[in-house]
Amino acid sequence: MKTTIKFSLFLFATLILSSCVSKKKYFSLQSEMDMQNKEIGKIGQDLNEYVTKFNDCAEDKRVLQAELDGLKSNMALREEQIGDLKNQVDDARNQRDKQLNQVGDLTVLSQAANDNIKETLSQLESKDKYINLLQAAKSKADSINLALAVNLKGVLSQGISDQDVDVKVDKTVVFVNLSDKMLFTSGSSNISPRAYEVLGKIAKIVQSRPDLEVMVEGYTDNVPISNSCMTDNWDLSVKRATSVVRVLQKNYGVNPDRLIAAGRGEYNILADNNTTEGRSINRRTRIIILPKLNQFYDLLNPQNAPKG
Repeated sequence: MKTTIKFSLFLFATLILSSCVSKKKYFSLQSEMDMQNKEIGKIGQDLNEYVTKFNDCAEDKRVLQAELDGLKSNMALREEQIGDLKNQVDDARNQRDKQLNQVGDLTVLSQAANDNIKETLSQLESKDKYINLLQAAKSKADSINLALAVNLKGVLSQGISDQDVDVKVDKTVVFVNLSDKMLFTSGSSNISPRAYEVLGKIAKIVQSRPDLEVMVEGYTDNVPISNSCMTDNWDLSVKRATSVVRVLQKNYGVNPDRLIAAGRGEYNILADNNTTEGRSINRRTRIIILPKLNQFYDLLNPQNAPKG
């Protein structure tokens, strides 16, 4: 009996000691788990900060890439302009060399050449009459162009902002600059509803002058475009010009034999493409009203000079 009681007491004491040890391990593990949770939370915060910094870097990269593309485009344009200037210099040098050769040849003119000079001098009087004819024709053309420009300005000024339409006379032609926001929906060649009113007024003036041709030129800014409908700015400018030509032909009955569609792309700029305002000015459509080429040929034909 005593032995049983002693064994029971021993077993009870052992259980109590074992329970104490388990609780200590539990609290120790609990403490370690809390520390791990805190570290995980801190790692999560650090991860969020790194993700934010990564996104900021990606946006900075996109902005810098756009600026780089713009600089490359400007550099290509400058290189093209430099090439044109070099060609002009070469042409000027060639002309100079030809003139020097001609001056040298004058010193060794034969008697026959002298006779030809005398004959040429005798013909100057009749040539003067032809020059006077050309001057009169030019004065007439200038007067017609001025009247045409005044007429266009009067018709187009009704209900249309001056910022959207610009009518000018340049030498032998009259041209109308139309802003893209008035003619087209953004980034496309689709004619806007507002444009029909303007094109209808221009078509009415054109129809009254069958002796003139109409060239439609499309221009863009230098912001690259590429989608399922457009390959680049050349493509966009050409499609915008042909859209205007189709409206003049199909909606207002202008003879297609008198219509010319041309795309100038992002070149021949009027303002700096580095500003929003400059890009807006460069995005335009120009409608040029000009005499037919055969009229110029007729003017330059000596057979049409007055006799006597």
